[in-house]
Amino acid sequence: MRIGISLSSSLVADTPAQVARWMVERAAAAYAAGLSSLSVGDHHAENRWYMQNTPTLGRLLAHWPDRPAGCLFLLPLWHPMLVAEQVGTLAAMVDAPFIVQTGIGSGAAQFATMGASLRTRGVDTDEIIRVVQALLAGDTVASERLGMAPATLGLRPTQPVEWWIGGHAEATLRRAATVGTAWYAGPGATTGESERLLAGYRAECGRAGTTPRAIVRRDVLVLDDGDRARSRAAAMVERGYRGLQMHQLIVGDRDDAAAQLQPLVDLGYDDVIVRCMTNDQSEALETIELLGTLNPR
Repeated sequence: MRIGISLSSSLVADTPAQVARWMVERAAAAYAAGLSSLSVGDHHAENRWYMQNTPTLGRLLAHWPDRPAGCLFLLPLWHPMLVAEQVGTLAAMVDAPFIVQTGIGSGAAQFATMGASLRTRGVDTDEIIRVVQALLAGDTVASERLGMAPATLGLRPTQPVEWWIGGHAEATLRRAATVGTAWYAGPGATTGESERLLAGYRAECGRAGTTPRAIVRRDVLVLDDGDRARSRAAAMVERGYRGLQMHQLIVGDRDDAAAQLQPLVDLGYDDVIVRCMTNDQSEALETIELLGTLNPR
């Protein structure tokens, strides 16, 4: 199993510039630790400091030159030409495959602000994937559904582009098997849910004649002092941390983390993407360093 990192794009700091510095420090630490991939998330119309995905990743790639990297695109909120242009530009900055993580998005307010339809987000996602993949392949493509005239993308990636399709719905599993490189499970999937979803995804891959690759995200806090990590994580969960419970997290010391990752290996996940739970920069850097020591396992 490979361990990659998804950096939180919303940290509590004194200034937005400090948020940016912390993200750069975390990316550099993850590269030094040998983590396998780097990614950032995607949200819009936020009433908090949220570092937007493509400019942020462009800055972070200065510290991540030659391993897979990418970002999440909540596709119904994006025009496909803009997605393709951003991917082409960012892919030129890294000597490795570029990762497009996809999600259909949620939240009526977010969709209304961006002028997108929550009701049709599934079929919109399918059409946007079709158009972006065609543009990245060098085709001239149009979309009546999206009101897009025939267009061709000039700046195309020379490295492979991976498509990690996120979500737990049956349509998502089918989408991942037919047009994706991998299925990307969310952080809340329990062991039982994972077994069911993995079986469904593999069945869809069998029908599509594609090779399955399963990836899961986990929120983590790993410290030399495992008791401190557990106490800190329990307090965050008590305050409602992302709607997750302790059994859905990777928490403790290095050996605890290895033991908690093992069931994901046993289930057949090929990659786990970690996100540091803590806002404390020293704890985040310690977590990243310790997780790097698990890669040889």
